[in-house]
Amino acid sequence: MPSSKRPASQARVVFGQRLREARHARDLTLEDLAERADMNWSYIAQVERGIRNVSIDNMAALADALGLPLRDLL
Repeated sequence: MPSSKRPASQARVVFGQRLREARHARDLTLEDLAERADMNWSYIAQVERGIRNVSIDNMAALADALGLPLRDLL
């Protein structure tokens, strides 16, 4: 699984933090969110830690899975 060789941007780190906060606020595990978003839980864990450079499509899918507008995670 390739990850970005660039250092994590502030935007990527903020998105990951907000994603984790929203997931915890809904009392969801990584596995719960992964099932709702049809993604792998380890990918989501990497997004939350700012390791993965997540696509806009995946950002939207994660927001939808949490019942949020995407702008709330940006």
